[in-house]
Amino acid sequence: MIDINVQMMNLPIKTKALTTINLDGSYTIILNSRLSYEQQKLCYLHELKHILGDDFYAYDVDIIEHIAHNQ
Repeated sequence: MIDINVQMMNLPIKTKALTTINLDGSYTIILNSRLSYEQQKLCYLHELKHILGDDFYAYDVDIIEHIAHNQ
């Protein structure tokens, strides 16, 4: 089972969401509180794809983002 924490933060508008791996192996998804609920939902699903795809163990973020946006 994957342990995922979700937090809302007032981030810069260009930063829609971000995900970190915590020391205990869980993940924290931070969603921009300035976005609409629908945008937040889409961003959550996008970040979840990164978690489920084990993208945090890959080296090139640009390639990961390209793949995530084109699936």
